[in-house]
Amino acid sequence: MFPTVREVLALDPVRRGAPRLVAGAAGLDRPVRWVHVAEVPDIATLLGGGELVLTTGIGLPADDAGLRAFIGDLADVGVSGLLVELGRRYASEVPRVMAAAAERRGLPLVELRRDTPFVRITEAVHALIVDAQLTELRATEEIHQRFTDLSVEGAGPAEVIRQAAELSGCPVVLENLSRQVLAYDPAGESAELLLDGWEQHSRRIRPAGRTAYDSDSGWLVTTVGARGQDWGRLLLRWPAAGELARPGRTGPDPEPDPAGDDAAPAPAGDPPTRLTILVERAASTLALVRLIRRDAEGLERQIHRTLLTALLDHSRPVDEVALRSRALGVVLERRHLVGVVVRYRTDDQAAEHAGDPGEPGAFGDPAPDAGPARLRDLAEAVGQAVQEAKLTALTSAVDDHAVGALLALPDAAAEERALAAFAAALRRSRPDGRHPDGAARPLDAAVPRQPDGGSSRSGGGRSAAAGSAGLIVAAGSGVGSLREARRSLTEARQIAEAARRDRRDLPIFRLPHVGLAGLLHLLRDEPRLQTFVERELGALLAYDARHPREQLLGTLRAYLEQGRNKSAAAAAAHLSRPAFYERLARIGRIIDVDLDSVDACLSLHVALLALDAIRTP
Repeated sequence: MFPTVREVLALDPVRRGAPRLVAGAAGLDRPVRWVHVAEVPDIATLLGGGELVLTTGIGLPADDAGLRAFIGDLADVGVSGLLVELGRRYASEVPRVMAAAAERRGLPLVELRRDTPFVRITEAVHALIVDAQLTELRATEEIHQRFTDLSVEGAGPAEVIRQAAELSGCPVVLENLSRQVLAYDPAGESAELLLDGWEQHSRRIRPAGRTAYDSDSGWLVTTVGARGQDWGRLLLRWPAAGELARPGRTGPDPEPDPAGDDAAPAPAGDPPTRLTILVERAASTLALVRLIRRDAEGLERQIHRTLLTALLDHSRPVDEVALRSRALGVVLERRHLVGVVVRYRTDDQAAEHAGDPGEPGAFGDPAPDAGPARLRDLAEAVGQAVQEAKLTALTSAVDDHAVGALLALPDAAAEERALAAFAAALRRSRPDGRHPDGAARPLDAAVPRQPDGGSSRSGGGRSAAAGSAGLIVAAGSGVGSLREARRSLTEARQIAEAARRDRRDLPIFRLPHVGLAGLLHLLRDEPRLQTFVERELGALLAYDARHPREQLLGTLRAYLEQGRNKSAAAAAAHLSRPAFYERLARIGRIIDVDLDSVDACLSLHVALLALDAIRTP
């Protein structure tokens, strides 16, 4: 917050004295804490450091040794500089021994070659200091207010980092403890240069303290965490002096030293206090928001989800997704990419525990948080499987029921082997279908029940294959560039939806496995397919809408799925045979179709599959 010697020399009251820099150009960027007028040689004992000393020299020692001692005492106490007015003691220049001593100690020594009222200099510098202090105070108040608002709003990491960069005008990076970038803002600089080789660069930044400035690297660093659990670092790059715009600087530079050597820019020193306050407030905001969201996804998983969502909905440029993924440790450029989607066969949590007294969701009453908790479990299992299979991927939930992964493989030849390793690792990670906390929350949520209401599991044992029967792992076609990744992810999602009615326990579903259902999912946005569904089933859907307690569409579905076996269909629908036959007759009249006709039933079955595809989000 204090002006430098260079800035003081540029003030009008000083320039009226025709200042001339004699020695100590390397110290021109020292801060001036105060201005002190002195005419006695032992003034150093009364100073505390950071003062700019003004003198006419009338009380200074006459001998060379005394002048050297005078300059040495000032340098030892840490004064910012010495201004000597010529005319009273020294007629045309200060003694050479005095200039040489100041040069050796790096102490700025300036001659004022015209009479100068010292009071004008004192007033101007002190006004500059007070103004800077007020500016610093206002900036600090704005920092506190801005981050308080962000805390109250529960702002995400990206917004906190953006605000920190905007308030400081400096690049800001948030990383985890593994030196992977979670969020950043280059503050107008090149993001590519900022993040290039980040992990190696970050490991060389070693501040001495929880919040400290590493002068060797030029980064101001603070640790991010709360309640004794640190989870990241927030870094702000404080530039060298030559890169800074000097506030309050007007007019040309002071004259160079007599030898004509231009001094190199001095280091900027420690960052202003307001920047230290800024990074600490930003870090506390990040920690607070994370505590508030402690039951939500981890921060890394949030970034993964942001990037996968960006690929699916084109909300961010592909180059930005590639850059942010690389900073997170997932390289997507020049890789063979395969989209994978993992989901349960059923979205109904109550079906998991129906008839299991004592379990959440028993008797059709699912726990309120069963859906989100089950999805988090699945996301954790997918992430664990990726690590166990030693693969590189972006992984996160892609909707309310499915978890997606974009596998980055070295080449196409590794695709089948990588997918097999991932599927095997996923099944090993939860073979018993239990949540990590020990609560029964099986991954195999939809083991089909027999018509009598019992489970198809026999006895008390179950194999790993049976335990995974409720999970679907679907993979899209491999692609060679990130711009095509959306197609692979979308295809995997469609295959996963289409495979929900396929009761085969395949390790991985690909497009050829889902047959007609897969084709209909690919065509679900086609208007002609939607028109076909309305023509075949529109009348029945309208009837069910008017009679919600009957739901004849379910009766038709049971009939067609049982291969037109009326007895088996009645049992599957939990209806007596006469009641089931009566419903079939009513359906035939409503849609004007002979349900004994193979061709008519085939058309209706295709329409039902298409309706499922259209209704799938």
